[in-house]
Amino acid sequence: MKTMKEIKMKKIMLGFLVLLLATCSFGTTEFSRNQQKWENSNITHYRFQLSVSCFCGYLDWMPLTIEVQTGELISITTVKGNVIPKTDPNYEYFAQYATIDNLFTELKGDLSGNVDEVTAVYDPTYGFPTQINIDAMKDAVDDELYLRVTKFEVFQ
Repeated sequence: MKTMKEIKMKKIMLGFLVLLLATCSFGTTEFSRNQQKWENSNITHYRFQLSVSCFCGYLDWMPLTIEVQTGELISITTVKGNVIPKTDPNYEYFAQYATIDNLFTELKGDLSGNVDEVTAVYDPTYGFPTQINIDAMKDAVDDELYLRVTKFEVFQ
């Protein structure tokens, strides 16, 4: 007959084995699964609307319409139809979020601990982030950044 100590040890070993198998089977993160889904889609030409919300002065430009081809930013247009030229002081700020790959890069940095809190929602078909909520410092005021992708269109 087995002792209580042997039974406990078997339960611990079984629990460890289950955890190990789960880690091997499900070791990929939601982020990496969705990034892989995006990469596997092989989309090279697309357009989407991007809303950048923060404590900033250009909210009346939102949402921006972004067009990307072969990984390169083709255009950024405001909600009023004005193209933002590369010479505009705000261009670089918007450009950092203006491709799906750039959104994944931003999100990866945030998820690696660069900010206090980050949440993301992903497109079920292509895997790209449809919403990223970033709170750089949990107890700070007006440091939050919200990125939202809508009206995604493929032009392949």
